Amino acid sequence: MSEIDDPFRESRRTRGVVGLPSGDEVIPMILRHEDVRKAAKDWHTFSSDAPRRVPIPSEEHLRSVRQLPLEIDPPAQTDYRKLVEPFFLRARQPDFVARIEDLTGRLLDDALRRDTLEVVEGFALPLQSKALTVLLGVPESEADLFVGWGVHVFHGARGVEQGAALERYLNEQFDRAAADPGDDFYGLLTKATFQGRRLTREEMLGYANIMFAGGRDTIIHSVACAVGHFAEHPESLAFLREDPDRVVHASEEFFRVFMPLTHIGRVCPVDTEVHGMPVKAGDRATLCWASANLDERVFAAADEVRLDRAPNPHVSFGFGAHLCLGAAHARTVMRVLLALLCRRVERVELVTKRDRVEKTPAYERRLGYDSLVVRMHPRAEPHHRPSR
Repeated sequence: MSEIDDPFRESRRTRGVVGLPSGDEVIPMILRHEDVRKAAKDWHTFSSDAPRRVPIPSEEHLRSVRQLPLEIDPPAQTDYRKLVEPFFLRARQPDFVARIEDLTGRLLDDALRRDTLEVVEGFALPLQSKALTVLLGVPESEADLFVGWGVHVFHGARGVEQGAALERYLNEQFDRAAADPGDDFYGLLTKATFQGRRLTREEMLGYANIMFAGGRDTIIHSVACAVGHFAEHPESLAFLREDPDRVVHASEEFFRVFMPLTHIGRVCPVDTEVHGMPVKAGDRATLCWASANLDERVFAAADEVRLDRAPNPHVSFGFGAHLCLGAAHARTVMRVLLALLCRRVERVELVTKRDRVEKTPAYERRLGYDSLVVRMHPRAEPHHRPSR
């Protein structure tokens, strides 16, 4: 990915919308940064209260539960969010960051010992899976199972089978927690109360389902894209190394440019119109995060990767009430990775790559790699003079 792919540029500039055929619908994709943010906050017109229909294509055949708090509107959404938000914000705490540093460092040790490394499934997938065990508060050995589910639980030839396997696994975890509730994610939900009552099993499954389906491929592709960028632009790693404070800005720029989730749907409860495109009550519109992040009205040189870009009002974690609960976790993973690469890797050499391309009737977009093979060259250990 030597340059930024922006299949929405012309439509964003001229119309602000493009139609995405999906089943019997032609779904308006909202493209401009300002319009996407307005729609994300206007849940009366663009509702998330649509179980299994917020993702496009829909996931009715892949899961049986409503993902919480994603697929519901305020004010109930606010209460559902508050219930688990403190658990997710632990990702900012020093002990949490230290655990992510430890596991990332171990994976990097292994990468540096290899002649070549396949990044997507050989590094990014294990990193996300192990980091998820830290977030969940479960043994790291559980990551072996998560790795076996691949880059995305639901997508691919085994999507239906793996969706059912995920629900069985989660029910087992909640059965265990019901018998002996601990301090992990499953124990938290087992002990939690919502509006004066215990959560139902369906609600627990709704929270847990999105932990595996929502933050999985997003982090994997973000990590792979960052490593790929360093391989294709060797000067970028040296630029970060000059000033460690640049890591924070660079992380946000990678999230902006390499947005894995192109768009996410909303259901219109009443007849409405999106930039001249009519939407019948019960049909959908979709918020195109990837286009909004490249809006030249907001971002100078939007099609360039600027690792010191500030401010950077990207919408890669959403906007409004549905701002991503996992944002702190994703930021910690990315910042730790970039800092360790600066300290321990002299350069990343590209060996081979195969771009991942999202193909739809309305657009084709490169968003990461199906395969990325690199060679990581370690930094020389500093030499210390013996003290006298």
